Amino acid sequence: MKTFVMIPTYNERENIANLIGKILKLKIKNLHIVVVDDNSPDGTWQIVENISKRSKNVHLLLRKKDKGRGSAGRDGFIYCLKNGADVVVEMDADMSHDPKYIPLMIEELKNADLVLGSRRLKGSREVGRGTIRRFITWGANLYITLMLGIRVKDCNSGFRCFKRKVLEAIKLEKLQSKGPAIVQEVLFKAHLKGFKIKEIPITFVNRTKGISKLGLKQLAAGYVMVLKLKFLHLMGEI
Repeated sequence: MKTFVMIPTYNERENIANLIGKILKLKIKNLHIVVVDDNSPDGTWQIVENISKRSKNVHLLLRKKDKGRGSAGRDGFIYCLKNGADVVVEMDADMSHDPKYIPLMIEELKNADLVLGSRRLKGSREVGRGTIRRFITWGANLYITLMLGIRVKDCNSGFRCFKRKVLEAIKLEKLQSKGPAIVQEVLFKAHLKGFKIKEIPITFVNRTKGISKLGLKQLAAGYVMVLKLKFLHLMGEI
């Protein structure tokens, strides 16, 4: 089985080498890492390129056009499938997602098609996140659940493990989200296809290095995208 860990990045030079090192230490056979970087001005892609010269299972997908979290995720998924991935793990580069959960997520694919690392299950924890951020996350999950009918407690989780067939079925080339809402779009389309989705509890650690790219503009765009997905579904277009 060939496993790819796909990591979209933009200005993560303070975190990326550490994260790649932790992933490479996992005892997973035929493991590959692909970093999808939007030509970060801080040189993130150069760090990854240097690591890839020493580690043949580390790959850089450098994007100079059509930038954004949504298209980066789309292109990363497509890259993984084209290179023979049987399993694809998606995660953030800011060290909020601990690679130690990856083997468990892969193991849980025996009972599911898509496994999420959840912040909202019994046994999960959030470290370093304030009350306001937690409330925003809670509200966003409630909104997404009501609008899209996804029976998942953490609809915003970007730490996910997919069987190949899930990504093939949702037609990656037709994904519309330009920003972080790609997380909800992929989840919704997997839900509509009837795939079994499972959550596992994780400890989520708020970033300590670098700057978050998720602001009010991105949040607002995400809410609008959820409305659009609902509309397209009602019109029978997805």
